[in-house]
Amino acid sequence: MIIPAQNDIAFTFFGISVYWYGIIMALAMFFALICANKLFNNSHPDLKKDIILEFSPVIIICGILCARLYFCLLNPHHYLFHPVEIFDIREGGLSIHGGIIGGILSVFFIMKKYKLEFLTIIDPIACSTFLGQAIGRWGNYFNSEAYGLPVASQNWGLFIPPNRRIAGFSEYELFHPTFLYESILDFISFIILVLVYKKFGEKYSGLVFFLYLIIYAVIRFFIEKIRIDSALNICSIPIAQIVSIILFITGICGVIFISKKSNSL
Repeated sequence: MIIPAQNDIAFTFFGISVYWYGIIMALAMFFALICANKLFNNSHPDLKKDIILEFSPVIIICGILCARLYFCLLNPHHYLFHPVEIFDIREGGLSIHGGIIGGILSVFFIMKKYKLEFLTIIDPIACSTFLGQAIGRWGNYFNSEAYGLPVASQNWGLFIPPNRRIAGFSEYELFHPTFLYESILDFISFIILVLVYKKFGEKYSGLVFFLYLIIYAVIRFFIEKIRIDSALNICSIPIAQIVSIILFITGICGVIFISKKSNSL
């Protein structure tokens, strides 16, 4: 099956183009936060209701800002000479790693300010983040971005328009739909973490959060091996793989910490 290219503009409103990327990202954040809030309310009926929705505007803003800043820092040669484009995110340019970092930091400082338990709040958010990522990856499809190596067969693959093809691959038409691979894996991971959260979330606060870091690090590390649009390489290693290794190690250390902490109680 050949996945066709899509128009990145959903509709025009008073002469202003509204992009599918923005619509899908908005839906991804909406469903992720609603899901996280519901998981938290159901698992902690004794705590304040809808606390995640209460702080969601700050979490969203911090996540978007860090996702954009991270992306721009990985592409300094372009944005150094086109600084105005830093503020234009309608056509893409958000890094999930930056969004993760921004989201975590925002939750941490919010919880510290209001003297709430960080790990208790971050668990359902981490769990539902996989749902948001599964939905959000389709924004890459409409932007014809985040695709992988050319496929050997001409009977299936993702068609990329000539103007969206990365230099050195202009003669190819069909590519690995890595956005789709990651979307499927993210959704499966979401289901797994929901089950883990419902069974162990109350007893092992922080477990789901650190499992999220581990699982996504593995997914992104191997997806990155077939993607051809790495923003920055360090010693020929994509920065996304380096960050994934750091997240993986952090997750492993976190799971060990949670395990030892629970056994000592």
